[in-house]
Amino acid sequence: MSVKTLEEGLIVHCAPTLAGIKCAGLFNYFYSAENIAREELHETNEVLNKKGVYVVPLVWKEKSVLIYVYRESMLQKELSNIEVHELLQSYGYDYGYKGNIIEQCIVNLKKRLAVCTCFPHEIGVFLGYPLEDVKGFIKNRGKNCKSCGVWKVYFDKEKKDKIFVKLNKCKDVYIKAFCEGRKIEKMTVSS
Repeated sequence: MSVKTLEEGLIVHCAPTLAGIKCAGLFNYFYSAENIAREELHETNEVLNKKGVYVVPLVWKEKSVLIYVYRESMLQKELSNIEVHELLQSYGYDYGYKGNIIEQCIVNLKKRLAVCTCFPHEIGVFLGYPLEDVKGFIKNRGKNCKSCGVWKVYFDKEKKDKIFVKLNKCKDVYIKAFCEGRKIEKMTVSS
């Protein structure tokens, strides 16, 4: 399915997040006019924020924007984990346990995306990937994984392969429902 609208991009790339079974998703959205893309983002957030889902532009380019979609409650829990906090601090993230942790971390992530020549490897924690696999990816520089699905797996391959099957099935179900006319607000589970 080729993505023509932001809504289609959300269905194709973030169905498990909309379903409440994955913390977040990330995708490039190609647009014809930035003002229209910004309006789409605004309208989408008006609908999805009520359900605890947020759609954030991370990096704007001439004809595309990197879109980050997250479930607030799940991301808050992820970022409050002390081991995640320590990992992010090692990459220069400056946040405490006061105030809006999510907002602080997304600001830092945007800064890292602006200065890194490739994706900052800690982005996996923002996407809800298991911390052990994020650390494994960093340690192995993306090589020597045991399995590759939604993310590269370094530990507990069988368990994660089952998760990949579940995530892909969710995506297939959401695409089918969307193609049959179901609206995104009806397919987004409330937090």
